[in-house]
Amino acid sequence: MRLGILATHPIQYYAPIYRAIAATAGVDLTVYFVDRPSARAQGIGFGVPFTWDVDLTDGYESGDIPVVTDVIRRGRFDAFLVQGWNARSYWQAIRACWATATPVLVRGDSQLLDDGAATRLIKRVVYRRFMRRFAACLSTGVRSEAFFRYYGARRIVPAPHCVDNTRFTAGAVRERARRADLRSAWGIAPESTAVLFAGKLVDRKRPADLIAALRRVPGTHALFVGDGPLRQACERDARAAGVPATFAGFLNQTEMPSAYAAADILVLPSDRRETWGMVVNEAMASGLPAVVADAVGCVPDLVRCGVTGFSYAARDIGALADGVRALVAEPLVRARMGAAAAAHVAGFSPEAAAAGILAAAAA
Repeated sequence: MRLGILATHPIQYYAPIYRAIAATAGVDLTVYFVDRPSARAQGIGFGVPFTWDVDLTDGYESGDIPVVTDVIRRGRFDAFLVQGWNARSYWQAIRACWATATPVLVRGDSQLLDDGAATRLIKRVVYRRFMRRFAACLSTGVRSEAFFRYYGARRIVPAPHCVDNTRFTAGAVRERARRADLRSAWGIAPESTAVLFAGKLVDRKRPADLIAALRRVPGTHALFVGDGPLRQACERDARAAGVPATFAGFLNQTEMPSAYAAADILVLPSDRRETWGMVVNEAMASGLPAVVADAVGCVPDLVRCGVTGFSYAARDIGALADGVRALVAEPLVRARMGAAAAAHVAGFSPEAAAAGILAAAAA
């Protein structure tokens, strides 16, 4: 099978899937990138220029794609995958596939929560015109599947959102050997429960909600990993609220296991613009339970209330505090839920996503 994939740029969450596909016998894969961002461009939203400290193009064939239509016309692909339809390059690829009778697959994580009633009505008219023309729509989770179904997809195949579970699990195990030193370096008292926020400090992720919630939960310490325009405001909020907090700044991929090893709980308070929340996958693979706002796309798939963590009504600070408090109060329960989270998220793997993509292509 000859499979082509188009991506706007190398993405840390997609690279393990590409490697799993490339390792499959009988598959000839090439991934094409529209852009390879500079350190400055890569750092937009993160608050600091950076390059990823893991090779995102290792383990599979890749290339740049100045003219996508030419690649598809000459490529003789058995199937071609695009990662959505929100970029001009994706539409160029889609149209070229249609023109050459190349089966085109699409993978996306949009959810119906993103759309109001009027928007849904308009999209239902417009989207149905092209959604049925995809050979298959690859859903990343429950809400993604519902989105594709609502807008008329004729074939939906699961290809779950995932991270490199093996790397995060092994990294957390390794770093826990120096957990006391990590916590000390970040100013976390031995008796405190460390509650982790990992991500950009931006409006849609609502980092200030965590500070407001922890004000109601004694014995906690907020660990913020990430940077962004809200950092100074969050630092002021934490001081004003008397919430012990550490702002570790941006950590690269190989550094993240340290944060998961130092923490006890992950919190993701984002609004509906968080269409999945990959940090939840990372934390669960590292053995942490998660407290996640119900607007976040991964909740129906990853958060089993009382088993792998808790969900709560987004923006409800009291409910967020209750979820954290339940985990702070029962360390043994917290540990059991962390183990259950790791076991559950193991099913959301690069191999599972690759299998879905290849099944759709074969069909």
